[in-house]
Parts: sequence; structure tokens; C-alpha cells
Amino acid sequence: MTFKQPIPTIRRDADGVVILDQTLLPHRCAQHRLSTLDEVAHAIRSMQVRGAPLIGATAAYGVAIALGRDAADEALDHALRALAATRPTAVNLHWALGRMGARLLPLAPSARAEAAWLEAEAIRLEDQETCAAIGRHGLALIEAVAARRPGPVRVMTHCNAGWVATCGAGTALAPVYAAHARGIAVHVLVSETRPRNQGLLTAWELREAGVPHSLIADNAAGILLARGDTDLVITGADRVAANGDSANKVGTCLKALAAQDAGVPFYIAAPFSTLDFACPDGSAIPIEDRDADELRCVNGLDAAGQLTSLRQAPEDMAVINPAFDVTPARLIRGIITERGIAAPGALREMFPAAEPS
Repeated sequence: MTFKQPIPTIRRDADGVVILDQTLLPHRCAQHRLSTLDEVAHAIRSMQVRGAPLIGATAAYGVAIALGRDAADEALDHALRALAATRPTAVNLHWALGRMGARLLPLAPSARAEAAWLEAEAIRLEDQETCAAIGRHGLALIEAVAARRPGPVRVMTHCNAGWVATCGAGTALAPVYAAHARGIAVHVLVSETRPRNQGLLTAWELREAGVPHSLIADNAAGILLARGDTDLVITGADRVAANGDSANKVGTCLKALAAQDAGVPFYIAAPFSTLDFACPDGSAIPIEDRDADELRCVNGLDAAGQLTSLRQAPEDMAVINPAFDVTPARLIRGIITERGIAAPGALREMFPAAEPS
């Protein structure tokens, strides 16, 4: 069964692209048009679009939008540089921009605009296929648990790595959707993922899909793992180093540590475009530090049902707000890719060439 996104996360229209504005979720579902390079860069930086695969696709479309106005060498270079500066950790961004540059630089300026749209669309469609393949391979993990005992398979996740974060079924959630489509009972333990609360997006999309789930406080993960309430943990990633060290939303490493202590297998789901073989290990992964008000303030609905921001800490309170952490390869049972499940140290064997098949 082919997964179809209930709402496209990004699509081309006559004036540019239309995105699902993720800063409004889960309280309001709305789309937003991007028609300039600056608007695309802002959308990535402000997390109107987020999720490593979707960031990459959005950046590719941003190049196409820019070249529709000026396709000279200087304009192409500016677009690539401006988009590359938006988010440092998600390697899909740089992978997509590298692919766009390699495709467009050899062309005459007059041929670049059309070629850019075609290449961006190819990246989007390939991500759909990649997500489906990750779902098929990860399904085997859920099936194995279901075969051992009755009752739902309990999958813990962190952040959002579902269809909202990609152009397809997602990465970490793709196996869950595949299992649900097969009729396998599954229950997802959804970590809230402060301070951006992307877990609320996971809960929203699981509810829309009719997949049983429970929202949990980030700090509740340890006890749920320790007392045997979790069968496996699957998260996404924003960059996977050559040795298998994986950067994901901050808080992921804590779950991996707790899972190891509890004897619960911990998996990363990531496509080829998230693998960075030029990065030897996690110490070389750049970690984005975000605005302090993400921690000082909480967004939600007021009593009248209007979106509002509530300050929970004084505006002059010192804050440290790293957006990601790195889970060491030794804590990861396997990395679920579009080609199969690899041991963290065997990724190069699964992807010996520079390009995915």
C-alpha cells in the first residue's frame, strides 16, 4: 500500500511553492506560499518547514525560485550560499544544494530555470520512494516483536520524523504506518520534545491517521523503558557520521542511554541523504544553538482559542539552547535506510558508491 500524504508538505504552484506551515501545528493547519529566495530561507530558518528530508527538498525548490528571476552564475552562487546558511546541522540541506549545483552549474543560464524545477521535483519524488522503502525495512522490526507476544507493539519515538517532516511517509514513523496498514497492533509513545514540542506534531499526525498513541513528557521516557513498557525506540536523524554517530533533536541521546540500560533496542531511521561520509564521527557534527526565547516562552492556545506565546522565564534569564545532540554509534542497534538495516559501522558497505540507487 502506497502512503499518500493527507496534505502535501510542499508543492509547486504558479508563483513558487506552497508549504504546510509547521509553526502553526498542531493547533492550526494552514498552508503558506513562498515566492522568493528570501521567503524560502526564512521558512527553513524559522522552522515553517522542518525535518531533514523536507528541508533539503525545500532548499532545492528555493534554488529554482531564485533562478526564475536571475539564472546568471552570480545569482546561482548567491542562492546556494544563502540557503546553505539557514540551518547548520541537517546535512540533507547541503546534500540537496550540492546536487542542485552539480546539475545546474554546467548549463547555460538560459537552461537553468527549467532544469532547476525538474531537479527539485525529482528530489521530492525520490524522497517519497525512500520513505516507503524505509517503512518496508523497518516493518520487519515491528513484525518480529508482534510475532513474539500478543498485544500492541510499543514504539517510542522522539521529535517528529513522520510525513510532516518529509515528502512521503516519514522516516522513523514510516515503519509504524506500514505496520498499521498491515493490521499489526501498534502503540506509539510520543515524547513531547521540548522546547519546540515537535512531539505534538507526531501526536497530531498519528491521530489523523488513526494510529494509537500516547503523548509522554520527555522525562518520563526513562521509567517507561525501565519498567518494560517499550519494545523498541525509533527516531529520525539530521546527520549521521561515517562511524554511525547520529545527530537528532536534543533529548535523543538521553533516550538511547536509557534504552541501553533497559535492554530495549534503539534504532535510527535515515535515508542516504542524511548520511555524511565526509564527517568521521559525531564530534565533527555542527550543533545548532537556537534563540533563547524558544526556552523562555511557550506557544499554545489561549482561553479564546487564539494562538499566543506565554513567557515562562524572565526575558533576561540566561539560557543554553542546543537544538540537537549526538547519539554515539555504540548505543544504536541499527540504522534503517532505504537499502536495509545496517549496523552503525557498516553504512559504507551498504552505500559503497556516492549516490543511492
